[in-house]
Amino acid sequence: MSFQGAPDDGDATIGLSADASPGGAGLAPAGAKDTGPDMTPPLVDPTALQELGSQLESPAVARGFARDYTNMWNRRYQSLASSLGSGDEAAALDAVLSLKTSSAMVGGVRLAGLARELEDAIRVRDANRARLLLQEVAESGNETVDELQFSYLKDS
Repeated sequence: MSFQGAPDDGDATIGLSADASPGGAGLAPAGAKDTGPDMTPPLVDPTALQELGSQLESPAVARGFARDYTNMWNRRYQSLASSLGSGDEAAALDAVLSLKTSSAMVGGVRLAGLARELEDAIRVRDANRARLLLQEVAESGNETVDELQFSYLKDS
């Protein structure tokens, strides 16, 4: 994986320090606990899907969204890994933004934060950091899907 060209100097490319919270501003669903700089964010915040169900006035629609999310995980991850592997920055950004947004919507706090970090690495063309984060995304994504299936979708 290699991203061509020099890093962009825009605001979107500011890297994260080692102690930065991976949840990111606006990504943690309402009700998510503040984890502090040295704590790992929760894998899943169950209030996110409850709130989505309330907003849509249909818990069944929120449950369907979560089911679709879990069913699409492998495809979404493969798209991200493939675009990073081929060095296609535009496709990698598209895939990581989709992952970040959908993960936040289902309450996948940890995965949404990792996706944000990966987005930052792609934007600054840090291929080594992106490779490392991709492995973390894979692990967290699998755990997130397992947690959603066990805790939220087990009765559907």
